[in-house]
Amino acid sequence: MKDKEILLTKEGYEALLKELDDLKKNKRKEVTEKIKQAKEFGDLSENAEYTEAKNQQAFVEGRILTIENIIKKARILEEDGQSNRVSIGCRVKLLNLIDNSINEYHIVSSPEVNIKENKISDESPVGKAIIGATRGDIIKVKIPRGEIEFKVLDIRR
Repeated sequence: MKDKEILLTKEGYEALLKELDDLKKNKRKEVTEKIKQAKEFGDLSENAEYTEAKNQQAFVEGRILTIENIIKKARILEEDGQSNRVSIGCRVKLLNLIDNSINEYHIVSSPEVNIKENKISDESPVGKAIIGATRGDIIKVKIPRGEIEFKVLDIRR
């Protein structure tokens, strides 16, 4: 069975490569040094510093494996220059027809999601609803509290 490919924007792919490089070159060394220092405190069974350092090591190694797996399955989306339909990689401006607020989102694949930067997944409720939409479309999005309607104001790459 072939692994499912993971679509990434060029920006997202490069960010993952940068994070992987940092984890391998810097974070591994930092955690190894913390483990070494914690061992010097003696009895490891009651050594909180050692336990914390080992937990950090597990996190770093797990993240490295996750990123390597994503990169192995990645297909970078080509910028086609067309922005008439919403797709992964687009930046979309939406008018919330309930409260008249304007929301701007960058539609990305799941590994690239960053709510602080308004990067939402194409698999999120809003992302799913607006994929394929064009400027001027009215989109209904089911959310846990009911339904929201958006009007697509702008689409750009």
